[in-house]
Amino acid sequence: MISEISNRQVYLACGSTDLRKSIDGLAVLVKETFDLDPFSPCLFVFCNRKRDKLKILQWEHNGFWLHYRRLERGKFDWPTDNTDVVSISYRELRWLLDGLSLKQNRAHKAVKERTVL
Repeated sequence: MISEISNRQVYLACGSTDLRKSIDGLAVLVKETFDLDPFSPCLFVFCNRKRDKLKILQWEHNGFWLHYRRLERGKFDWPTDNTDVVSISYRELRWLLDGLSLKQNRAHKAVKERTVL
């Protein structure tokens, strides 16, 4: 399901989140803490304190999806900024899920416009 939504905005909840929260609890965090609409066509990503589990909240048509990922080894390179939420691209989310840093110095830059010479 996530591979089909590369054009959606992605928001990361910086720091740690209590992942015992399910759909309703995470939707309340999105609404009240981040002042965002949980029903918008975005992905909201949360990580636990150990940085080895994450949940992604997604609204689609008439209901929520709750994606869950647990690493058997290693940790996610999760931002610990003083801000509550950070907006990233879908490409950066894929980096994060693959165990990479959000700041890939060697990655090709995204091309916004294309012209034919």
